[in-house]
Amino acid sequence: MSDQNKPSRMASYPLNQDVTAWTDRYFAKTKQTIERFGDKEVTYAVFMRRPVIFTPRIAIDWLEQLSAERQVKFKLESNYAEGAWVGAGEPLIYITGSFYHLVDLETLLLQKLGAACVAAYNAYTMCMDLPNVSFLAMDARHCAGTEMAELMAYAASVGSTTAKSQGGAKGFIGNATDATAHYFGNERGLGTMPHALIGYAGSTVRAAEMYVEGFPDEDLIILPDYYGKEISDTLAVCHRFPELAEEGKIAVRIDTHGGRFIEGLDPQDSYNVLERNVPLAVRRYRNEEELRYLVGTGVSAAAIFHMREQLDKAGFNKVRIIASSGFGVQKCKVMADVKAPIDVIGTGSFLPNSWSETYATADIVAYDGVSSVKVGREFLLRKEQE
Repeated sequence: MSDQNKPSRMASYPLNQDVTAWTDRYFAKTKQTIERFGDKEVTYAVFMRRPVIFTPRIAIDWLEQLSAERQVKFKLESNYAEGAWVGAGEPLIYITGSFYHLVDLETLLLQKLGAACVAAYNAYTMCMDLPNVSFLAMDARHCAGTEMAELMAYAASVGSTTAKSQGGAKGFIGNATDATAHYFGNERGLGTMPHALIGYAGSTVRAAEMYVEGFPDEDLIILPDYYGKEISDTLAVCHRFPELAEEGKIAVRIDTHGGRFIEGLDPQDSYNVLERNVPLAVRRYRNEEELRYLVGTGVSAAAIFHMREQLDKAGFNKVRIIASSGFGVQKCKVMADVKAPIDVIGTGSFLPNSWSETYATADIVAYDGVSSVKVGREFLLRKEQE
């Protein structure tokens, strides 16, 4: 396993002494029963109920860590390579070993598998829909703790790698935190300034000046929505640093919240912007969600085209556009359909939207080499077992 794929030591993974406290109680009771009446070798089949991208490394590494602590051997048979597309109900992996030592690990194992597989699927889909756009993983703030943050960063990297290899996509170029930057081949997380720094500085231009002074060797990313002057403040920063703009070292991150339109737009003007750039776009929308992504408040396709128009009009055609705010699978599809002029997307919205879709399931399919599975789950048996 390469250093890039190694789990971070920052995240919290239950060690052997903690397993009983964190596993489902009926598994702990089953372990006590096995201890009294005798062990058997069992084979588990792990599957999911929806299509996913196979993202098993953290789960497997944890299982191998526990087997080493318990001084037992588990046979792990992955049916797919990392990053492979897997259909609903298809066994992802077979795990064979002592029932006594496996039974209490199921809960924790599944926690480390299901959500990662769905997040990787989402990241893959987004990268494939927008193959010429670079992505930045900004999911950490939406995660429930460091363990989930590591799972999601790993998932984005797997989905991205598959999109790069299968579709030539640019994919994810990095993420927001140092702890998981190695999944993207980086030493540190990527990012420039939050809205809080704009407020601290008192103006967007002053915040840019502070940033350039503090980090002179880095590109300058303008965050211009704090004062509601996305266009005016962006152009003001570009005029303040024309050399950086000409060298392509300035980008503007459009992050306008959904409660207002970007500076210079209203509903009618939003339609006009699309009519100038992609006249068929509004005629093709299929539902209210897509229409909102096209001409609604916040970071719409119209807002992105509007920013590009104003930058080019002012002579700043080398200034790049970074789009953020709610860029999940569906929003990316809409942006791809209209060919919105986006250079980079910052997003945490590859996280699973419906958590019930992330539930991985494990069933025993053999006891001491004899096939046995509950009625209705025969599809989990190996073909030679059927």
